[in-house]
Amino acid sequence: MKPHIITFDKIGSSALGYISVAENFNNIPFTVQRVYWTYYTPQDVTRGGHAHLKLEQVIVAVSGTITFLIEDLQGSKTEFVLDNPDKGLYIPNKIWRDIKFSHNAVLLCLASEVYTEDDYIREYDNFIKLRDGQ
Repeated sequence: MKPHIITFDKIGSSALGYISVAENFNNIPFTVQRVYWTYYTPQDVTRGGHAHLKLEQVIVAVSGTITFLIEDLQGSKTEFVLDNPDKGLYIPNKIWRDIKFSHNAVLLCLASEVYTEDDYIREYDNFIKLRDGQ
């Protein structure tokens, strides 16, 4: 599967507010093993700068705007902008990402695996080597 936007159902009204729901193998293409969120990220900081060997993610901007520049193993680069809590970005494994946040952004991540440092590709040169089959 390629990275893509998932649109979650938006249940409710502008008068009462909304709820959106994420469910394993319904609108999330894996079993969620871990949930985390980031907040108070300064606007001039770029986060990410890594890929994962095994981990898959669906990421939601619960608040604010989060911009992803992603690169796949074929060298294709795509920008995704999350600016509404009823949209999520599916990121499969072996996808490099750089992330920029608006000043009030809150990122919610649904992850397919528990945390393990061994799953991270933190050096871009190592990502390129993976792409080149080294």
